[in-house]
Amino acid sequence: MTAGAEACAGKDGADGGAGADGPDCFERWREVMGRSRAAEMTSDHAATFTATVRQARLGPVTLLATAFPSIRVRRTGRMIRRSDEEVYHLTMLTSGSAPTRTLTPGHMHLVTSSQPYDSRFRAAPGAEPAHPRTEGIGIDLPVSLLPLPPRRVSHLLGRVLHGHEGTGSLLTAFLHGLDRQLPALRPAEAARLGSVVVDLLAAHLASELDVEDALPPETRQRAMLHDVRAFIRQNLHDPALTPSMIAAAHHVSLSYLHRLFTRDSHGTTLVAAIRHQRLTKAYRDLLDPALRSVPIHVIAARCGFTHASAFTRAFKTAYGIAPSDHRHGHTAPPTPGPRALHERGTRQ
Repeated sequence: MTAGAEACAGKDGADGGAGADGPDCFERWREVMGRSRAAEMTSDHAATFTATVRQARLGPVTLLATAFPSIRVRRTGRMIRRSDEEVYHLTMLTSGSAPTRTLTPGHMHLVTSSQPYDSRFRAAPGAEPAHPRTEGIGIDLPVSLLPLPPRRVSHLLGRVLHGHEGTGSLLTAFLHGLDRQLPALRPAEAARLGSVVVDLLAAHLASELDVEDALPPETRQRAMLHDVRAFIRQNLHDPALTPSMIAAAHHVSLSYLHRLFTRDSHGTTLVAAIRHQRLTKAYRDLLDPALRSVPIHVIAARCGFTHASAFTRAFKTAYGIAPSDHRHGHTAPPTPGPRALHERGTRQ
């Protein structure tokens, strides 16, 4: 199954579902979930069960986004002796709690098919009694794919992994975004993004274990570059966003950052990438009906351009049209890539 594939079991076929509810829906949901994990799944709500699940293959990584009533998922030693796929299962809760209410939305929970586990997922407090819901996003990946020894990772199994700061926040934000973008992903993109998931997970687990040096250099570099790109997106409004500022924020030398970014971006410089993202944001904001009354110079400032005239020149160079004409519906060419912007800027 490639990225964007969707499977659902829900009452009256909701969200593209199977048109089943209650016990039939529960069996269908267990069947879909059972394709990636051999575990016993039970629910006190089986008689009125409704659920949805989206499943996608990202290369060797599987992503699952699901909503369901409270359930119990148990893997026993007997199941392991019968068959062990040697897979890690990471669950990020988005609504509800688990296990014993210590795992709350935004936090994560890691188990492996090679060790017994018993996880209970409960609906969020205050949920409608007749239709309690737990929601989460999970990833499954082969143990061999994670560049950390299983003996080290074993210290984190079953523990709550925090997702609100550092590499944890990068991972949770990436999973949220990945789930939203699934329908638009092409197979080649899906495989590449699966690699990003592995890098971010490895970086987060290494941080939790305080063994970042145990990661291969290329894994640390890719995780840092993802952090750099997220940092740029979050700070586009700041005129002081420069390569020097980014290097200082990530505790690396400017020359090292330039070299790493340009190589990873196939020749696109960091300056060109920042410029591209600022202009792309301005391009979209000028077409946003909700921002119609916001002056163009204010939109420019929100994108990090301190001088309206400089913004107008940059926008016209990139798109061949003035920002005011673009806002009033005149046709502008498709958004160019950062490399094209860099080349155009060089010729000016």
